[in-house]
Amino acid sequence: QVQLVESGGGLVQAGGSLRLSCAASGLTFSRYTMGWFRQAPGKEREFVVAITWSGGSTYYADSVKGRFTISRDNAKNTVYLQMNNVKPEDTAVYYCAARSGRIATSHSGYELWGQGTLVTVSS
Repeated sequence: QVQLVESGGGLVQAGGSLRLSCAASGLTFSRYTMGWFRQAPGKEREFVVAITWSGGSTYYADSVKGRFTISRDNAKNTVYLQMNNVKPEDTAVYYCAARSGRIATSHSGYELWGQGTLVTVSS
């Protein structure tokens, strides 16, 4: 059974920091591109960031560039999203996703999805 399980969401004040984790099982984690997406209330699901299987390449959405950082630990089958200087506009359910290929920014390009973790940023 293939599973992606997010954790680390919660309530944080604007300007604060939060770290999300996504633990993978049932797949050869090190061979997958991993991405983070988010869906805010009343909004469409949007791309946040992705990282290649080697960790050598990343791609960030303009809205989070300079504030969020993605990393992965293949030995632990885990990908992380470090969120710094968060804004109320960052409030959303955050999903991790896996893709057996190169970096893509469309949600349709990802094969596996976690259940999501809620991040709420207060002003």
